[in-house]
Amino acid sequence: MPDNTLAAQIMVIAKEPVPGRVKTRLTPPYTPAEAAELAEAALTDTLAAVASAPVARRVLALAGTPGRWLPPGFDVIGQRGGGLDERIAWALADARAASPAPLVLIGMDTPQVTPALLAQATGPLVSGAADATFGLAEDGGFWLLGLRDIDPALVLGVPMSRSDTGARQLARLRQAGLRVRLLPELADVDTADEAGRIAAATPGSVFATCVKALGPRAARPLAVAG
Repeated sequence: MPDNTLAAQIMVIAKEPVPGRVKTRLTPPYTPAEAAELAEAALTDTLAAVASAPVARRVLALAGTPGRWLPPGFDVIGQRGGGLDERIAWALADARAASPAPLVLIGMDTPQVTPALLAQATGPLVSGAADATFGLAEDGGFWLLGLRDIDPALVLGVPMSRSDTGARQLARLRQAGLRVRLLPELADVDTADEAGRIAAATPGSVFATCVKALGPRAARPLAVAG
């Protein structure tokens, strides 16, 4: 049986890993340069997962300039807008202009994402089993948003970077009458504690190697979603 996920597209929205501009909540205990190294490692793992996912199109919505971390096979577009909700909305609009295929959007903060998880997000959209797929983050945000029909208005105006952002975005989807398929909750890399826990849960990843090379930081066990 053919894999329906091949009709989908995945977009990563990210910042160029430049010291002082990314992962500022990691400083301290990390320096701005070390935080940028961790950001690059997280982005590298994220892009590798997307590169291996069974989809037709892969997009990077980037604030900055591509670097050595970008694998082949990605369409790169610039970010537009002010707040994060505007930048996501514009990225969705630009993706829709290039292809009407169902789209899954993720950030660069979950290096533990896998091609299998991404397939769980794209499959229901392509098959019509769901109108949206959604992954909540441990900190109250969200790590994934998938839409069968790309509508930037579903994101525009949702308050971002708050403890209730994920709940508000989910409510927006449901208020629009969409059938939402929830994915496992994941932790974002925003603090040193989260960095240590994610590294421990992903041995062999570029991110885990980077965390180890930079030295130990305080961490608590990570509950891995089943």
